Parts: sequence; structure tokens; C-alpha cells
Amino acid sequence: MSQFRHELKYVVSQAQIPLLCSRIRPYMMLDPNADERGFYNIRSLYFDDFINSSYYENENGNDPREKFRVRIYNHSAERIALECKRKEKGMTLKTSCPLSDEEAYSLMQCSTAIREEQPALLRKMYLQMKTKLLRPVTIVEYERIPYVCRDGNVRVTFDTNITSSSAVKCFFSSEIPKRPVMPPGWQLMEVKFDEFLPDYIYKALNLGNLQQTAYSKYYLCRRFAQKGE
Repeated sequence: MSQFRHELKYVVSQAQIPLLCSRIRPYMMLDPNADERGFYNIRSLYFDDFINSSYYENENGNDPREKFRVRIYNHSAERIALECKRKEKGMTLKTSCPLSDEEAYSLMQCSTAIREEQPALLRKMYLQMKTKLLRPVTIVEYERIPYVCRDGNVRVTFDTNITSSSAVKCFFSSEIPKRPVMPPGWQLMEVKFDEFLPDYIYKALNLGNLQQTAYSKYYLCRRFAQKGE
């Protein structure tokens, strides 16, 4: 069952990632979904309305706020998910449901056909496409190094090589045109947990100079398009 979780984000240097991994490795295990290289690829197609509400709500820190995305892993359409992330009172709730190829393409083409047998999240997405004119706006892609811990249901991830693409129609293509959105040598660390972050993990992650950020990867990717950078 989905529940609200804490989600803290930090900008880290490429050089800090091996150090942080070595410090948390005694307490956390690598997520089994990571491949032999220790990471997996994530590609997400984000949606926004015609006045870019999700973008500006993130920029302004609106509470609550939601955004929708379609997500695949390792460039494969074998597992497609529709996800909704809701930010409320500093906490994050993620709900998701699987999508068929047909359903994913209908979202990409803004074709809506609400049926009672569909998952509740998909019906909600279709309704917002009708009422708010949601449409696909950007692709966010990156490689994730994931660590997990049962205590506190903690998840620490290092998202590297974060890129954006406006080629939304090519979402399922193996290769798409894309560009980096972080300054050279800088990546993103996310720390997610339920009710508490164990003290030993907090101490392992505390380098004393990490820069916390409130902006999402979606916001960072869309900022280039919004400001013409």
C-alpha cells in the first residue's frame, strides 16, 4: 500500500559518490534490480498542461502538487508504469499502475477513453487530460545507483548522467536526442524513508558540505526549454 514518505535531495559531485557508497555499504545493500555494473537506466515521460502548471508549481513550492509520468527501465517496454507523485506538507506519495503498450501510446497521443475496468490512476490521468489538457512535454533519462535498507524502509539513490529530451514521440526508441541538465561533474543523491532515518545511515551520509535542493529532475529538465537555454 502506498504511503507518504520523506524525500531529501542533495547535489553531489562525481567524486563524492564512491566515497558515499563506501560509507553506506556496511549498512545498506545494493538494490537487486541493479545490473552487474551496479545501476539501471530510468527513462520517464512527463506530462503538463498548456500553462505548465507542474513546472511553475515546483518552482514556487506549491503545496500540495502532483505530476504524472510514464516510466520504463533499461530502454525496454517490457515493464511500463504510469506514476503520479504528490508532494504535500514536505512528504511525497507515489502511486503507480502498470500500462499496456496500447495504453502507453494512447497517453502519448493524448487519446482518452475512460472505461470502468481501468485502474483508478489511469482513469484519473485520462480525466485530467480531458479537463486540464495534459500532454507529454519532456523526457527525463538517467542512470540510478540504488541502495536499500530495511530499517526505516530507507532508499538512497545516486542519479547520474541526468539528461532531458523534447523528442517525446521517440520515448520508446533505443536512442533519443538528449542533453545534460546538471553542471559537468555534478549528480543528484536522493534519500527516501518512511518515519525515520536510522542514525547510522545519517552519519554515514553526513559529509558536512552537501547542498540540499528542492527542485525535481523534471523541473531541471524543463527549465532549459522554459528559459530557452
